Amino acid sequence: MVLDELGTPIVLAPLAGGPSTPELAAAVSEAGGLGFLAAGYRTPAALAEALDRLVTLTTRPYGVNLFVPGPPSGPEAWGDYVTLLAAAETGVGAPRFDDDGWADKLAIVEQGRVPVVSFTFGCPPQPLIRRLQAAGSEVWVTVTTPAEAGQARAAGADVLVAQGVEAGGHRGSFTDTEDPDDFTVLALVQLLTAADDTPVVAAGALATGAAVAAVLCAGARAAQVGTAFLACPEAGTSPVHRDALAQPTPTALTRAFTGRLARGIRNGFMARYGSRAPIAYPELHHVTAPLRAAGRATGDPDVVNLWAGQAHPLVRPMPAADVVRTLTDEARAAVAGVVERLAQRP
Repeated sequence: MVLDELGTPIVLAPLAGGPSTPELAAAVSEAGGLGFLAAGYRTPAALAEALDRLVTLTTRPYGVNLFVPGPPSGPEAWGDYVTLLAAAETGVGAPRFDDDGWADKLAIVEQGRVPVVSFTFGCPPQPLIRRLQAAGSEVWVTVTTPAEAGQARAAGADVLVAQGVEAGGHRGSFTDTEDPDDFTVLALVQLLTAADDTPVVAAGALATGAAVAAVLCAGARAAQVGTAFLACPEAGTSPVHRDALAQPTPTALTRAFTGRLARGIRNGFMARYGSRAPIAYPELHHVTAPLRAAGRATGDPDVVNLWAGQAHPLVRPMPAADVVRTLTDEARAAVAGVVERLAQRP
């Protein structure tokens, strides 16, 4: 198992949508963790190019994350919201459904014998999981509830990525619902590790070594860290996003940008439209994509999806290898401190 080969239990979150780069993934892998490359929002050709670049930068294990496509939604779901945006904002895109190049991207990771292939937004069917495993890949599935974990285990997943509600970016739920279960990462890790011995990787606002130590003590085999890597020089994070991470502005869950629940730093767009946005992904992602791109280009934080976990004020700008080493050293120190305090008790 790849987790047993790592020098440190730090896994890079995929960070789809710009921050993910081959350089960032390679730096984390070279530092002893597990780097991930996001397939989401890349074209198949761009994924193949990025993967070719990644394998020139590291000989250590790495992973690629894919979005599992869901069903399309029609104008009855998104029509009123699109009309609202078009009347109030300049440069709104057109709603459309796509499967993010699902078949082509699967072929790329299968043919490339990628060491770890992870999935978000759903669990692939068992035959597909077995096919990837036969090609030499481990299959990891992101889950947000014990019920989703049960489905992933039954399908043959090698590892469960337990994403708590604290995490930045999109919720990895199999189905976005109006009343989702909001398990914190510690609660979810405890429930999953008590159920069986399927390895669990914890994700959700793990910005310090003490937080990493906490999930490891709770039973996780590794910590998946995303927001803490957004300020690294190797990341493709936009300047406006980097600036926002340095501020103490709270985060919130919203569907305003993409029609799928995601956590980001509060801004004007979320305030204006957060309560009105329907469940309609990826149709609304395409509607707001031009607005967000313009905001990144002009440095306007009020129209950009500033994905971040709840602990983002603790992010420390430094190279990715230093983030891995710092989190690891802090985790060791945190565990040692707890052991020492327990030993001092009568």
